Amino acid sequence: MYEYDDDDDLPKSKTQVKNEMLELQGLGKQLTELTKAQLAEVPLDEGLLEAIETLHRIKSNEARRRQMQYIGKLMRHVDHEAIEAVLNKFKEQDHHYLRFDKMAEAWRKRLLEEGNNAQGEFFSQYPGVDHQQLRQLVRDSNREIQNNKAPTNQRKLFRYLRDFFIQEAQL
Repeated sequence: MYEYDDDDDLPKSKTQVKNEMLELQGLGKQLTELTKAQLAEVPLDEGLLEAIETLHRIKSNEARRRQMQYIGKLMRHVDHEAIEAVLNKFKEQDHHYLRFDKMAEAWRKRLLEEGNNAQGEFFSQYPGVDHQQLRQLVRDSNREIQNNKAPTNQRKLFRYLRDFFIQEAQL
């Protein structure tokens, strides 16, 4: 009836066992929120992967709740520490991408508001950037702003800056 803890010979209380099961179910919930590409990187057995795919097809709330409990049950038999390590890696990547988004937005705003001074500072700080392409994107974005057009080139400028920062970080 009781499971024994590895640290000592005392049995785990029902509350401890229940809390551990809830933690595993929460870990399973995090797995259900991943994309297929991310799921492919997580060390999962076939049964758990199939249960997660089944959950995505279920529409009924009660059936989804039961399926989540089943996923939590399957989580008892997998290496949840390896799964947590992969999930933490994803969270860290998301944190980095958020930082790159903020940097790109700040520079986009500066480049459009301050003009040549900001461009000169950007070029001195990041000499690897394509000067001609950046200048063209800034010029087109400023034209959009002056003509009250949709911010298509401003979005292109943002994406260009974000991709540049990501590429710089990988080098």
